[in-house]
Amino acid sequence: MSLERTLTVRVARIARQTPEILAFELTHPWGRALPGYEAGAHIDVHMPGGFSRQYSLARAPHLSAGDAYVIGVKREPASRGGSASMHERVREGDLIAISTPRNTFPVRAEARRHLLLAGGIGMTPLLAMAQALASQGADFTLCVFARSEEHLAFADALRAPGLAAHVRLHLDQGDASQRIDLRQMLADRAPDTHLYVCGPGGFMHAVREAAAHWPEEALHTEYFAAPDGTAAATTGLPFTLKLARRGIEVPVAADQTAVDALHEVGIDIPVSCQQGLCGTCVVDGQGEDAEHRDFCLTTAERRGRIALCCSRAKNQELVLDL
Repeated sequence: MSLERTLTVRVARIARQTPEILAFELTHPWGRALPGYEAGAHIDVHMPGGFSRQYSLARAPHLSAGDAYVIGVKREPASRGGSASMHERVREGDLIAISTPRNTFPVRAEARRHLLLAGGIGMTPLLAMAQALASQGADFTLCVFARSEEHLAFADALRAPGLAAHVRLHLDQGDASQRIDLRQMLADRAPDTHLYVCGPGGFMHAVREAAAHWPEEALHTEYFAAPDGTAAATTGLPFTLKLARRGIEVPVAADQTAVDALHEVGIDIPVSCQQGLCGTCVVDGQGEDAEHRDFCLTTAERRGRIALCCSRAKNQELVLDL
């Protein structure tokens, strides 16, 4: 159940980027402009087989000009069905449903310098960020970590004039002298530098360890899955949701999520990943009273925002601005 707007788009083009990654270009079926977005945004893609997955938009807004969205999809060996469906069942010319773009991983306006670290397919939101920053003449570096040249997605975009000078490549099977030492790179943080990270679990863990001394407000992450491969727990003690604007209370059972409890009384909260990763279900509320179990909000954001798909009350009541 969701009130989130859904769009129908046409798969205009499918291009192989690596042996495991396909790029999908999505356009309006009648040639109209698609809703705008900011670099770092992602969409939900509803695909054959009833699957729904989140994919970052891999092209800066000014390069898309409202005409198309571009996503990269890696065929996962242990796919739960989503990436397999995109690779095996979606063809050029097909119509598929997507959500409108939303952004829980934006470029921070307060930063004076931006360091973007991308592991594998995690480069998709960071590529869009880099393109946007390049167009603004900003101070940034995009570091891309890949297995080899053959496994480097969107290579042409990385070599584009205006962007290539800002790109550093770390290839596991490449020249050892060009590999990036994360601890050395992140040892000293220049003033007003912000770090953005996206990639597989092991890569994310390595970066977070190397940047453990960085202030939290300067470190921004987007996960493919819950850290350490564990999903956010959704059950616990029963509690009550107090909806401040409606003046009503909604009980949440021990084996229920806050989202499910609200749906039962006819209040629709948009949901997507249901793992505390994507931020779709985040609402305003008294975050100090919440037991936060998400992976998308910073400590500062948690003071006044709550991811309802997984978070619960610390005690018996949780006040929401609903």
